[in-house]
Amino acid sequence: MAHMTVSFGNFRLDRASRLLLQDGEPVRVGSRALDLLIALVDRAGDVVGKHELLELVWQGVVVDEAAVRVHLASLRRALGDGRDGARYIVNVAGRGYSFVAPITQDEPKAPPPQAGLQVRRSTGSMPPPPRPIIGREHVIDSLSELVLARRFISIVGSGGIGKTTVAAAVAEKLLSDFDDENVVFVDFGAVSDPDLVPGAVTSAVGCAIGGADPVAELLTFLSGKRMLIVFDSCEHLVDRTSHLAGEVYQRAPSVHMLITSRESLRVEGETVHLLSPLAYPTDEMPTAAEALATPAVQLFMDRAAFSGLHGELTDGDAPVVVEICRRADGIALAIELAASRVGTYGIRGVASLLANAELRLVGRRNVVPRHQTLEAMLDWSFNLLAQDEQRILCRLSAFVGLFTMEAAGSVAGDGEQDAEVAATLASLVDKSLVWVHLVGESVFYRLPDMTRAYARAKLDDSDASGSIAERHARYFAALFKAIALEHGAYTDIDRYVPHVGNVRKALEWSFSSDDRHAVGVELAADSASLFLGLWLLAECRHWSRLALGDIKGTSDKTEREVRLLEVLALSSMHTQGNSQEVRAALERGLDLSEADGGRLTRLHLFAGLNIFLTRVGDFEGALAVAKRFDVIARGSDSRGDHAIAEWMLGSGHHLAGDQVAAWEHHERGFRIEADTGDLDADIFGYNHRLRALLGRARLLWLLGSPRSGCELARAVIDESANARHPTNYCICVLYCVPVLLWSGDTEWSYTHIERALAHAERHSLFPYAGAALALKGEWLVMTGEELPGVEDLRRALQLLHRENYGIVVPATLGALARGLVDCGRYDEARATVDAAISSAIEVGQKFYLPDLLRTQGEILLRQPCPDAEAAELAFRRSIEHAKAQGALGWELKAAVPLAHLLFQQGRDAEAQALLAPIYDAHAEKDGTRDLTEAVNILRRAPREPD
Repeated sequence: MAHMTVSFGNFRLDRASRLLLQDGEPVRVGSRALDLLIALVDRAGDVVGKHELLELVWQGVVVDEAAVRVHLASLRRALGDGRDGARYIVNVAGRGYSFVAPITQDEPKAPPPQAGLQVRRSTGSMPPPPRPIIGREHVIDSLSELVLARRFISIVGSGGIGKTTVAAAVAEKLLSDFDDENVVFVDFGAVSDPDLVPGAVTSAVGCAIGGADPVAELLTFLSGKRMLIVFDSCEHLVDRTSHLAGEVYQRAPSVHMLITSRESLRVEGETVHLLSPLAYPTDEMPTAAEALATPAVQLFMDRAAFSGLHGELTDGDAPVVVEICRRADGIALAIELAASRVGTYGIRGVASLLANAELRLVGRRNVVPRHQTLEAMLDWSFNLLAQDEQRILCRLSAFVGLFTMEAAGSVAGDGEQDAEVAATLASLVDKSLVWVHLVGESVFYRLPDMTRAYARAKLDDSDASGSIAERHARYFAALFKAIALEHGAYTDIDRYVPHVGNVRKALEWSFSSDDRHAVGVELAADSASLFLGLWLLAECRHWSRLALGDIKGTSDKTEREVRLLEVLALSSMHTQGNSQEVRAALERGLDLSEADGGRLTRLHLFAGLNIFLTRVGDFEGALAVAKRFDVIARGSDSRGDHAIAEWMLGSGHHLAGDQVAAWEHHERGFRIEADTGDLDADIFGYNHRLRALLGRARLLWLLGSPRSGCELARAVIDESANARHPTNYCICVLYCVPVLLWSGDTEWSYTHIERALAHAERHSLFPYAGAALALKGEWLVMTGEELPGVEDLRRALQLLHRENYGIVVPATLGALARGLVDCGRYDEARATVDAAISSAIEVGQKFYLPDLLRTQGEILLRQPCPDAEAAELAFRRSIEHAKAQGALGWELKAAVPLAHLLFQQGRDAEAQALLAPIYDAHAEKDGTRDLTEAVNILRRAPREPD
């Protein structure tokens, strides 16, 4: 139930009294405008469509959409929307309106989340909360309100001062305000290349895309979202993160951002919060009670207890502890590091060590470079470590983000036993220099970013820097070689996602010098499944192209070259369209794999070539490739390969124009699946079982069971919504919705067309966006919205031609021709369909000929001077081509208008003789408009001939 009274900005809205107050004074606003405000406030953060607003505010009253615009304009003037930076109501183009200002509910809120509730984790895991957070409670509360009110907050302060800790606590506090899953933490400590900043945010927010302009695609994805994104540790990427944050603030009005950085981003919209050091007593001789009244001393004693300190703080030790906190300058991490040694050295022992360490903790973040500040802050802690701890810590700095115990032993160890490395690592964890992260059931470790930078500087000054970087790269090359050997190129990579930052670093190191390229080639090939699984296609394409540029001319890396060619083809097909580069990569891969005898690899490449040729509209070529796939699959013991071969043949015959053969192959594949049980049907980024199911739905309709075909089409779309890769949902919608439109079902179709269009645009699947836009245009034409339908169809054709996505071009041209004739543009309609027919004949796209010829006949009858003779010829040619395909549904769609024409000419018996056998051949006698019309025609009594 909505709260009766809410506040936003300097306004207060009282629903019960239907009163809007500004600074306590009533605001004059019309009744309808007030109703609109209440409706939008109730759905704050969501986009509310114009039709929904009409229904909510003008219940039962028929008004035009312009009424919404008029009253909203009045409401915005009353609110002062847009003045002095105030933003309350935004128009989301093509979708509706959204109330974007933070709202305070005057009734008590629900209790805050329970301690320990985990914030969503992605690119970087949310840091584990301190034990407990000390001295920041008021800051956390204040920042939580500020984030809601101003959207874009930067926490700025010195290294180690606690920015990440505070940001994580604010994010957890706001979980309920953003529906838990919409709070995202992006750890830029795991990103070294500025060009990877958009990809890191993309991965974190759950948008698996890979187009040519990642920033634009990310902004499109975020534009309708309400979420909180934490950008953590931005200082080393400040230029790129500031640009991205500024764009998000401007173009994603419901996204809130919380930034941690050693310097402000200095972009429009940013509110800077300077995080102060923890306070400690200024009196040189405080009592224990006076010292414990300050957060710095509280933090020190809390962490010292965890290190093994027993007993309470005494008045005698209080000044010593205050001096330690003073030397640490109130910086939380420095205090924690000092306290972590108290269990070993005692309070006075730690103070003595610090006094002799010549610490340089006086520098400020905006005066000295980051590495100097880290040195000043961490030198003393480093000097407290044993020699083996120092060595291991420096070498662990080679890792980016998370790493395993095994990785630590391989990269940081010097031949020590696993137990020795584990003991040293555990000691570093105890000293808060290494954090523990649980990912599922696996234990990972991570150096805090500040500690890693300090240790990295130490490592770079040593002779071991180069050898450790090489160990790091070779470890991950060996790890992913083992993964590739065990699972192949298409494994479930979820368990390996934490390695992505280290793989990137290893690849960067490998390709930074000519003498290291061999390692990079191996790793690029073997880690391809990781980037493909995350759908980081642009990055995948980048590494594969680098590796292929170095691998050519070698004779002992055929298998990896083939894998790289496959990866390049797949990633390029989705990011660059159906280009010649894709085809060249597939064909070279096939040449190499055929000589090498790799059956599984050839199957992948043939599947890719089949998909490529299908997408560009070469249906005969795609069928020929399917037959070659089948030959190889028959030599395999894998029942899954056999099923996919049958399904691929079925799809090939379907588009090549043999629906009976297509049905037989599809059903054989499903029988194999039923006998085998679950099988892996994912090849080349496609789920071939879903592809076969949508083919079965289309075939049911074409072969005379339209009701069953439509039911299956709906079920396939529902199933595909949970598919792993975003391509599968789009494919199922794009090729199942036409089944519904063939039947005249325009009610259920539209929702899924819109969802597919949004899905394709969100994930930068540009060919599918073009196809979805074409479907939307066809739907609009079918429902009487001819002009906007024609516009969408024209724009869709531009997209389809640009992406070389020829598979749906003939259908789109047919729909455009029907839209043009509905608009009265007869000559243009006739020219469009004539060109489509000629093109389909020229390139062998037989599948579309029946529908195009039927459309041609209908246009000839509807033009100002109907040409009945030419129309009859077009209808008969349509029936003839449909019969040759075995496409009963196409036959009926042409026979119905031809029968009407024959009746008009007094050829009643001929009309019924034409229509009756086609109708009788349908296994299902209902489910389409054509069947209903056929029944009406057949019930008409033939007239006596003149």
